[in-house]
Amino acid sequence: MELATAVGLIGAVAYLAGYALIQMRVLSIDDGRYAALNVLGGVALIYSLLWNFNLGSFLTQVAWLIFTVVGYLHSRHKRRKSMVPPTIQAPANDEILPPTEVAA
Repeated sequence: MELATAVGLIGAVAYLAGYALIQMRVLSIDDGRYAALNVLGGVALIYSLLWNFNLGSFLTQVAWLIFTVVGYLHSRHKRRKSMVPPTIQAPANDEILPPTEVAA
């Protein structure tokens, strides 16, 4: 078996494993391991296609890889944003609040 074929098979197994793990609820869509399996699958299949080129498959793999990276970065940004503690904000109408009385 040629190296390009073996690498392509590894990529296909990575894609299918990621999909199966999502369907079985072992991984969530936001899990970095799912993104890693998709990236591995995409890179391996693109490598394989460089030796046995097929334009349709190549474009599909490149798009899948881009969607995976963008989705992972978006998910990571969303998680970081939700971890930021809320800030105290001034009243929206710039109203001056009355002073509080101090007990003597």
